[in-house]
Amino acid sequence: MTKHDLSLFSAVQSAEGIREGRFSSEALVEDCLKRIEETDSVLRAWAYLDAGLALDQARELDRIRKAGRATGPLHGVPVALKDIVDTKDMPTQRGTPIFEGRQPETDARLVELLRESGAVIMGKTKTTEFAFMHPTDTTNPFDQNRTPGGSSSGSAAAVAARHVPLAIGTQTGGSVIRPASFCGVFGFKPTRGMISRSGVFRTSVSLDHVGGFANSLEDVALLADVVAGYDQSDPASFARPRAEMLTGAKADVPVEPNIAWLDFPFNDRLDADALDGLNAVIDSLGGRVERFSVSPQLADLINVHKTIYDYEIRQNMMEVSDAHWSEISAEMHSAINRGANISEAQYEDALSVMASAQGFFAEYFNEFDAILAPAATGEAVPLTVGHTGDSVFCLTWTLAGLPCLSLPLLVGQNDLPIGVQLIGAIEEDGRLLRTASWVQRSLRAQEQKGE
Repeated sequence: MTKHDLSLFSAVQSAEGIREGRFSSEALVEDCLKRIEETDSVLRAWAYLDAGLALDQARELDRIRKAGRATGPLHGVPVALKDIVDTKDMPTQRGTPIFEGRQPETDARLVELLRESGAVIMGKTKTTEFAFMHPTDTTNPFDQNRTPGGSSSGSAAAVAARHVPLAIGTQTGGSVIRPASFCGVFGFKPTRGMISRSGVFRTSVSLDHVGGFANSLEDVALLADVVAGYDQSDPASFARPRAEMLTGAKADVPVEPNIAWLDFPFNDRLDADALDGLNAVIDSLGGRVERFSVSPQLADLINVHKTIYDYEIRQNMMEVSDAHWSEISAEMHSAINRGANISEAQYEDALSVMASAQGFFAEYFNEFDAILAPAATGEAVPLTVGHTGDSVFCLTWTLAGLPCLSLPLLVGQNDLPIGVQLIGAIEEDGRLLRTASWVQRSLRAQEQKGE
């Protein structure tokens, strides 16, 4: 094994190799730093990186292991954080010069859990401004002239480029699933409330989720297991046992799953190559996917999402916008202005519809193990369009708080990745990952038959 191989290891392999003493955390971090140095001048995935601090963490974790003390599930494994996640030893700047050099006094709850697991916190990855729509300068690892997606731009790009095996992102619309699709990695947004949002910049108390990126299904499940947990300071967090997500990703299905495809009216936004690829996936799954048209009420949930998001982002941005209006992007100005025109009654009505949607899907998944859907409209869009892509295929599921997963299964006409999204029942994240594992195995088996 050459030293360079370490940056290509999965998180599961890395944790196992470090625990068994086959290589050190320090060696792994050094390889990740080398890869960052080689490629980040073009990729521009990192908002903050302190190589010395990362190596200090790795050396301390190696010392702990050699002393025979307890090691956690991510002992010595590098993890990147989206730059809206607070850390007491690194700045958190939220994708805007307004917060340049901002130094939190405490870690976000999920960072505490990562440290407890033995992870090396490598640094902060770039986000769109305030994790909203105005792009950052991060490029796509497959084509430097295209977007990596947003708002978790740097996190998806860093994992795809093998800067780190794992990265934290967040999603309020499609900010985990779409970047994962564009960058050809696994993106997982667990059930709302599965992971604490305390210490994470808030844009929408109703819609914000925490998720993650990895290069394998098992890795993204392991990451979610580590950062999941109850937090009484987060109003979305629930005090109930959580699914064991890595167990789900490794498990065999007891019977072949039932999967639904919903024909939304906005499916016409799909690029032709994405539509062809999705149809090929459906055909390859051997009749396990059933197609349905949707009601006007279900189709309108994307507008309900927009009402809640605009109303709440205005509330959360009020202090910043009052003090820094001229320093905020046109995209954020538009959202704040839209939010100002939404009445409290309209907002309350939208929240009521959101609750009804959650009830609808709770019943729906009594018959289906997952919903199959696009993760994005197609390949990553060019940087010249001035935005990070269309999130329409994520909004319904984010509104309902459902667990969502992007699988890097397709390649578009320009040889760029396109993800396939699977959506599961609320708080049944392990079942979703089990179904995803079956989908991957089934598609591989079909490919082998065709060879």
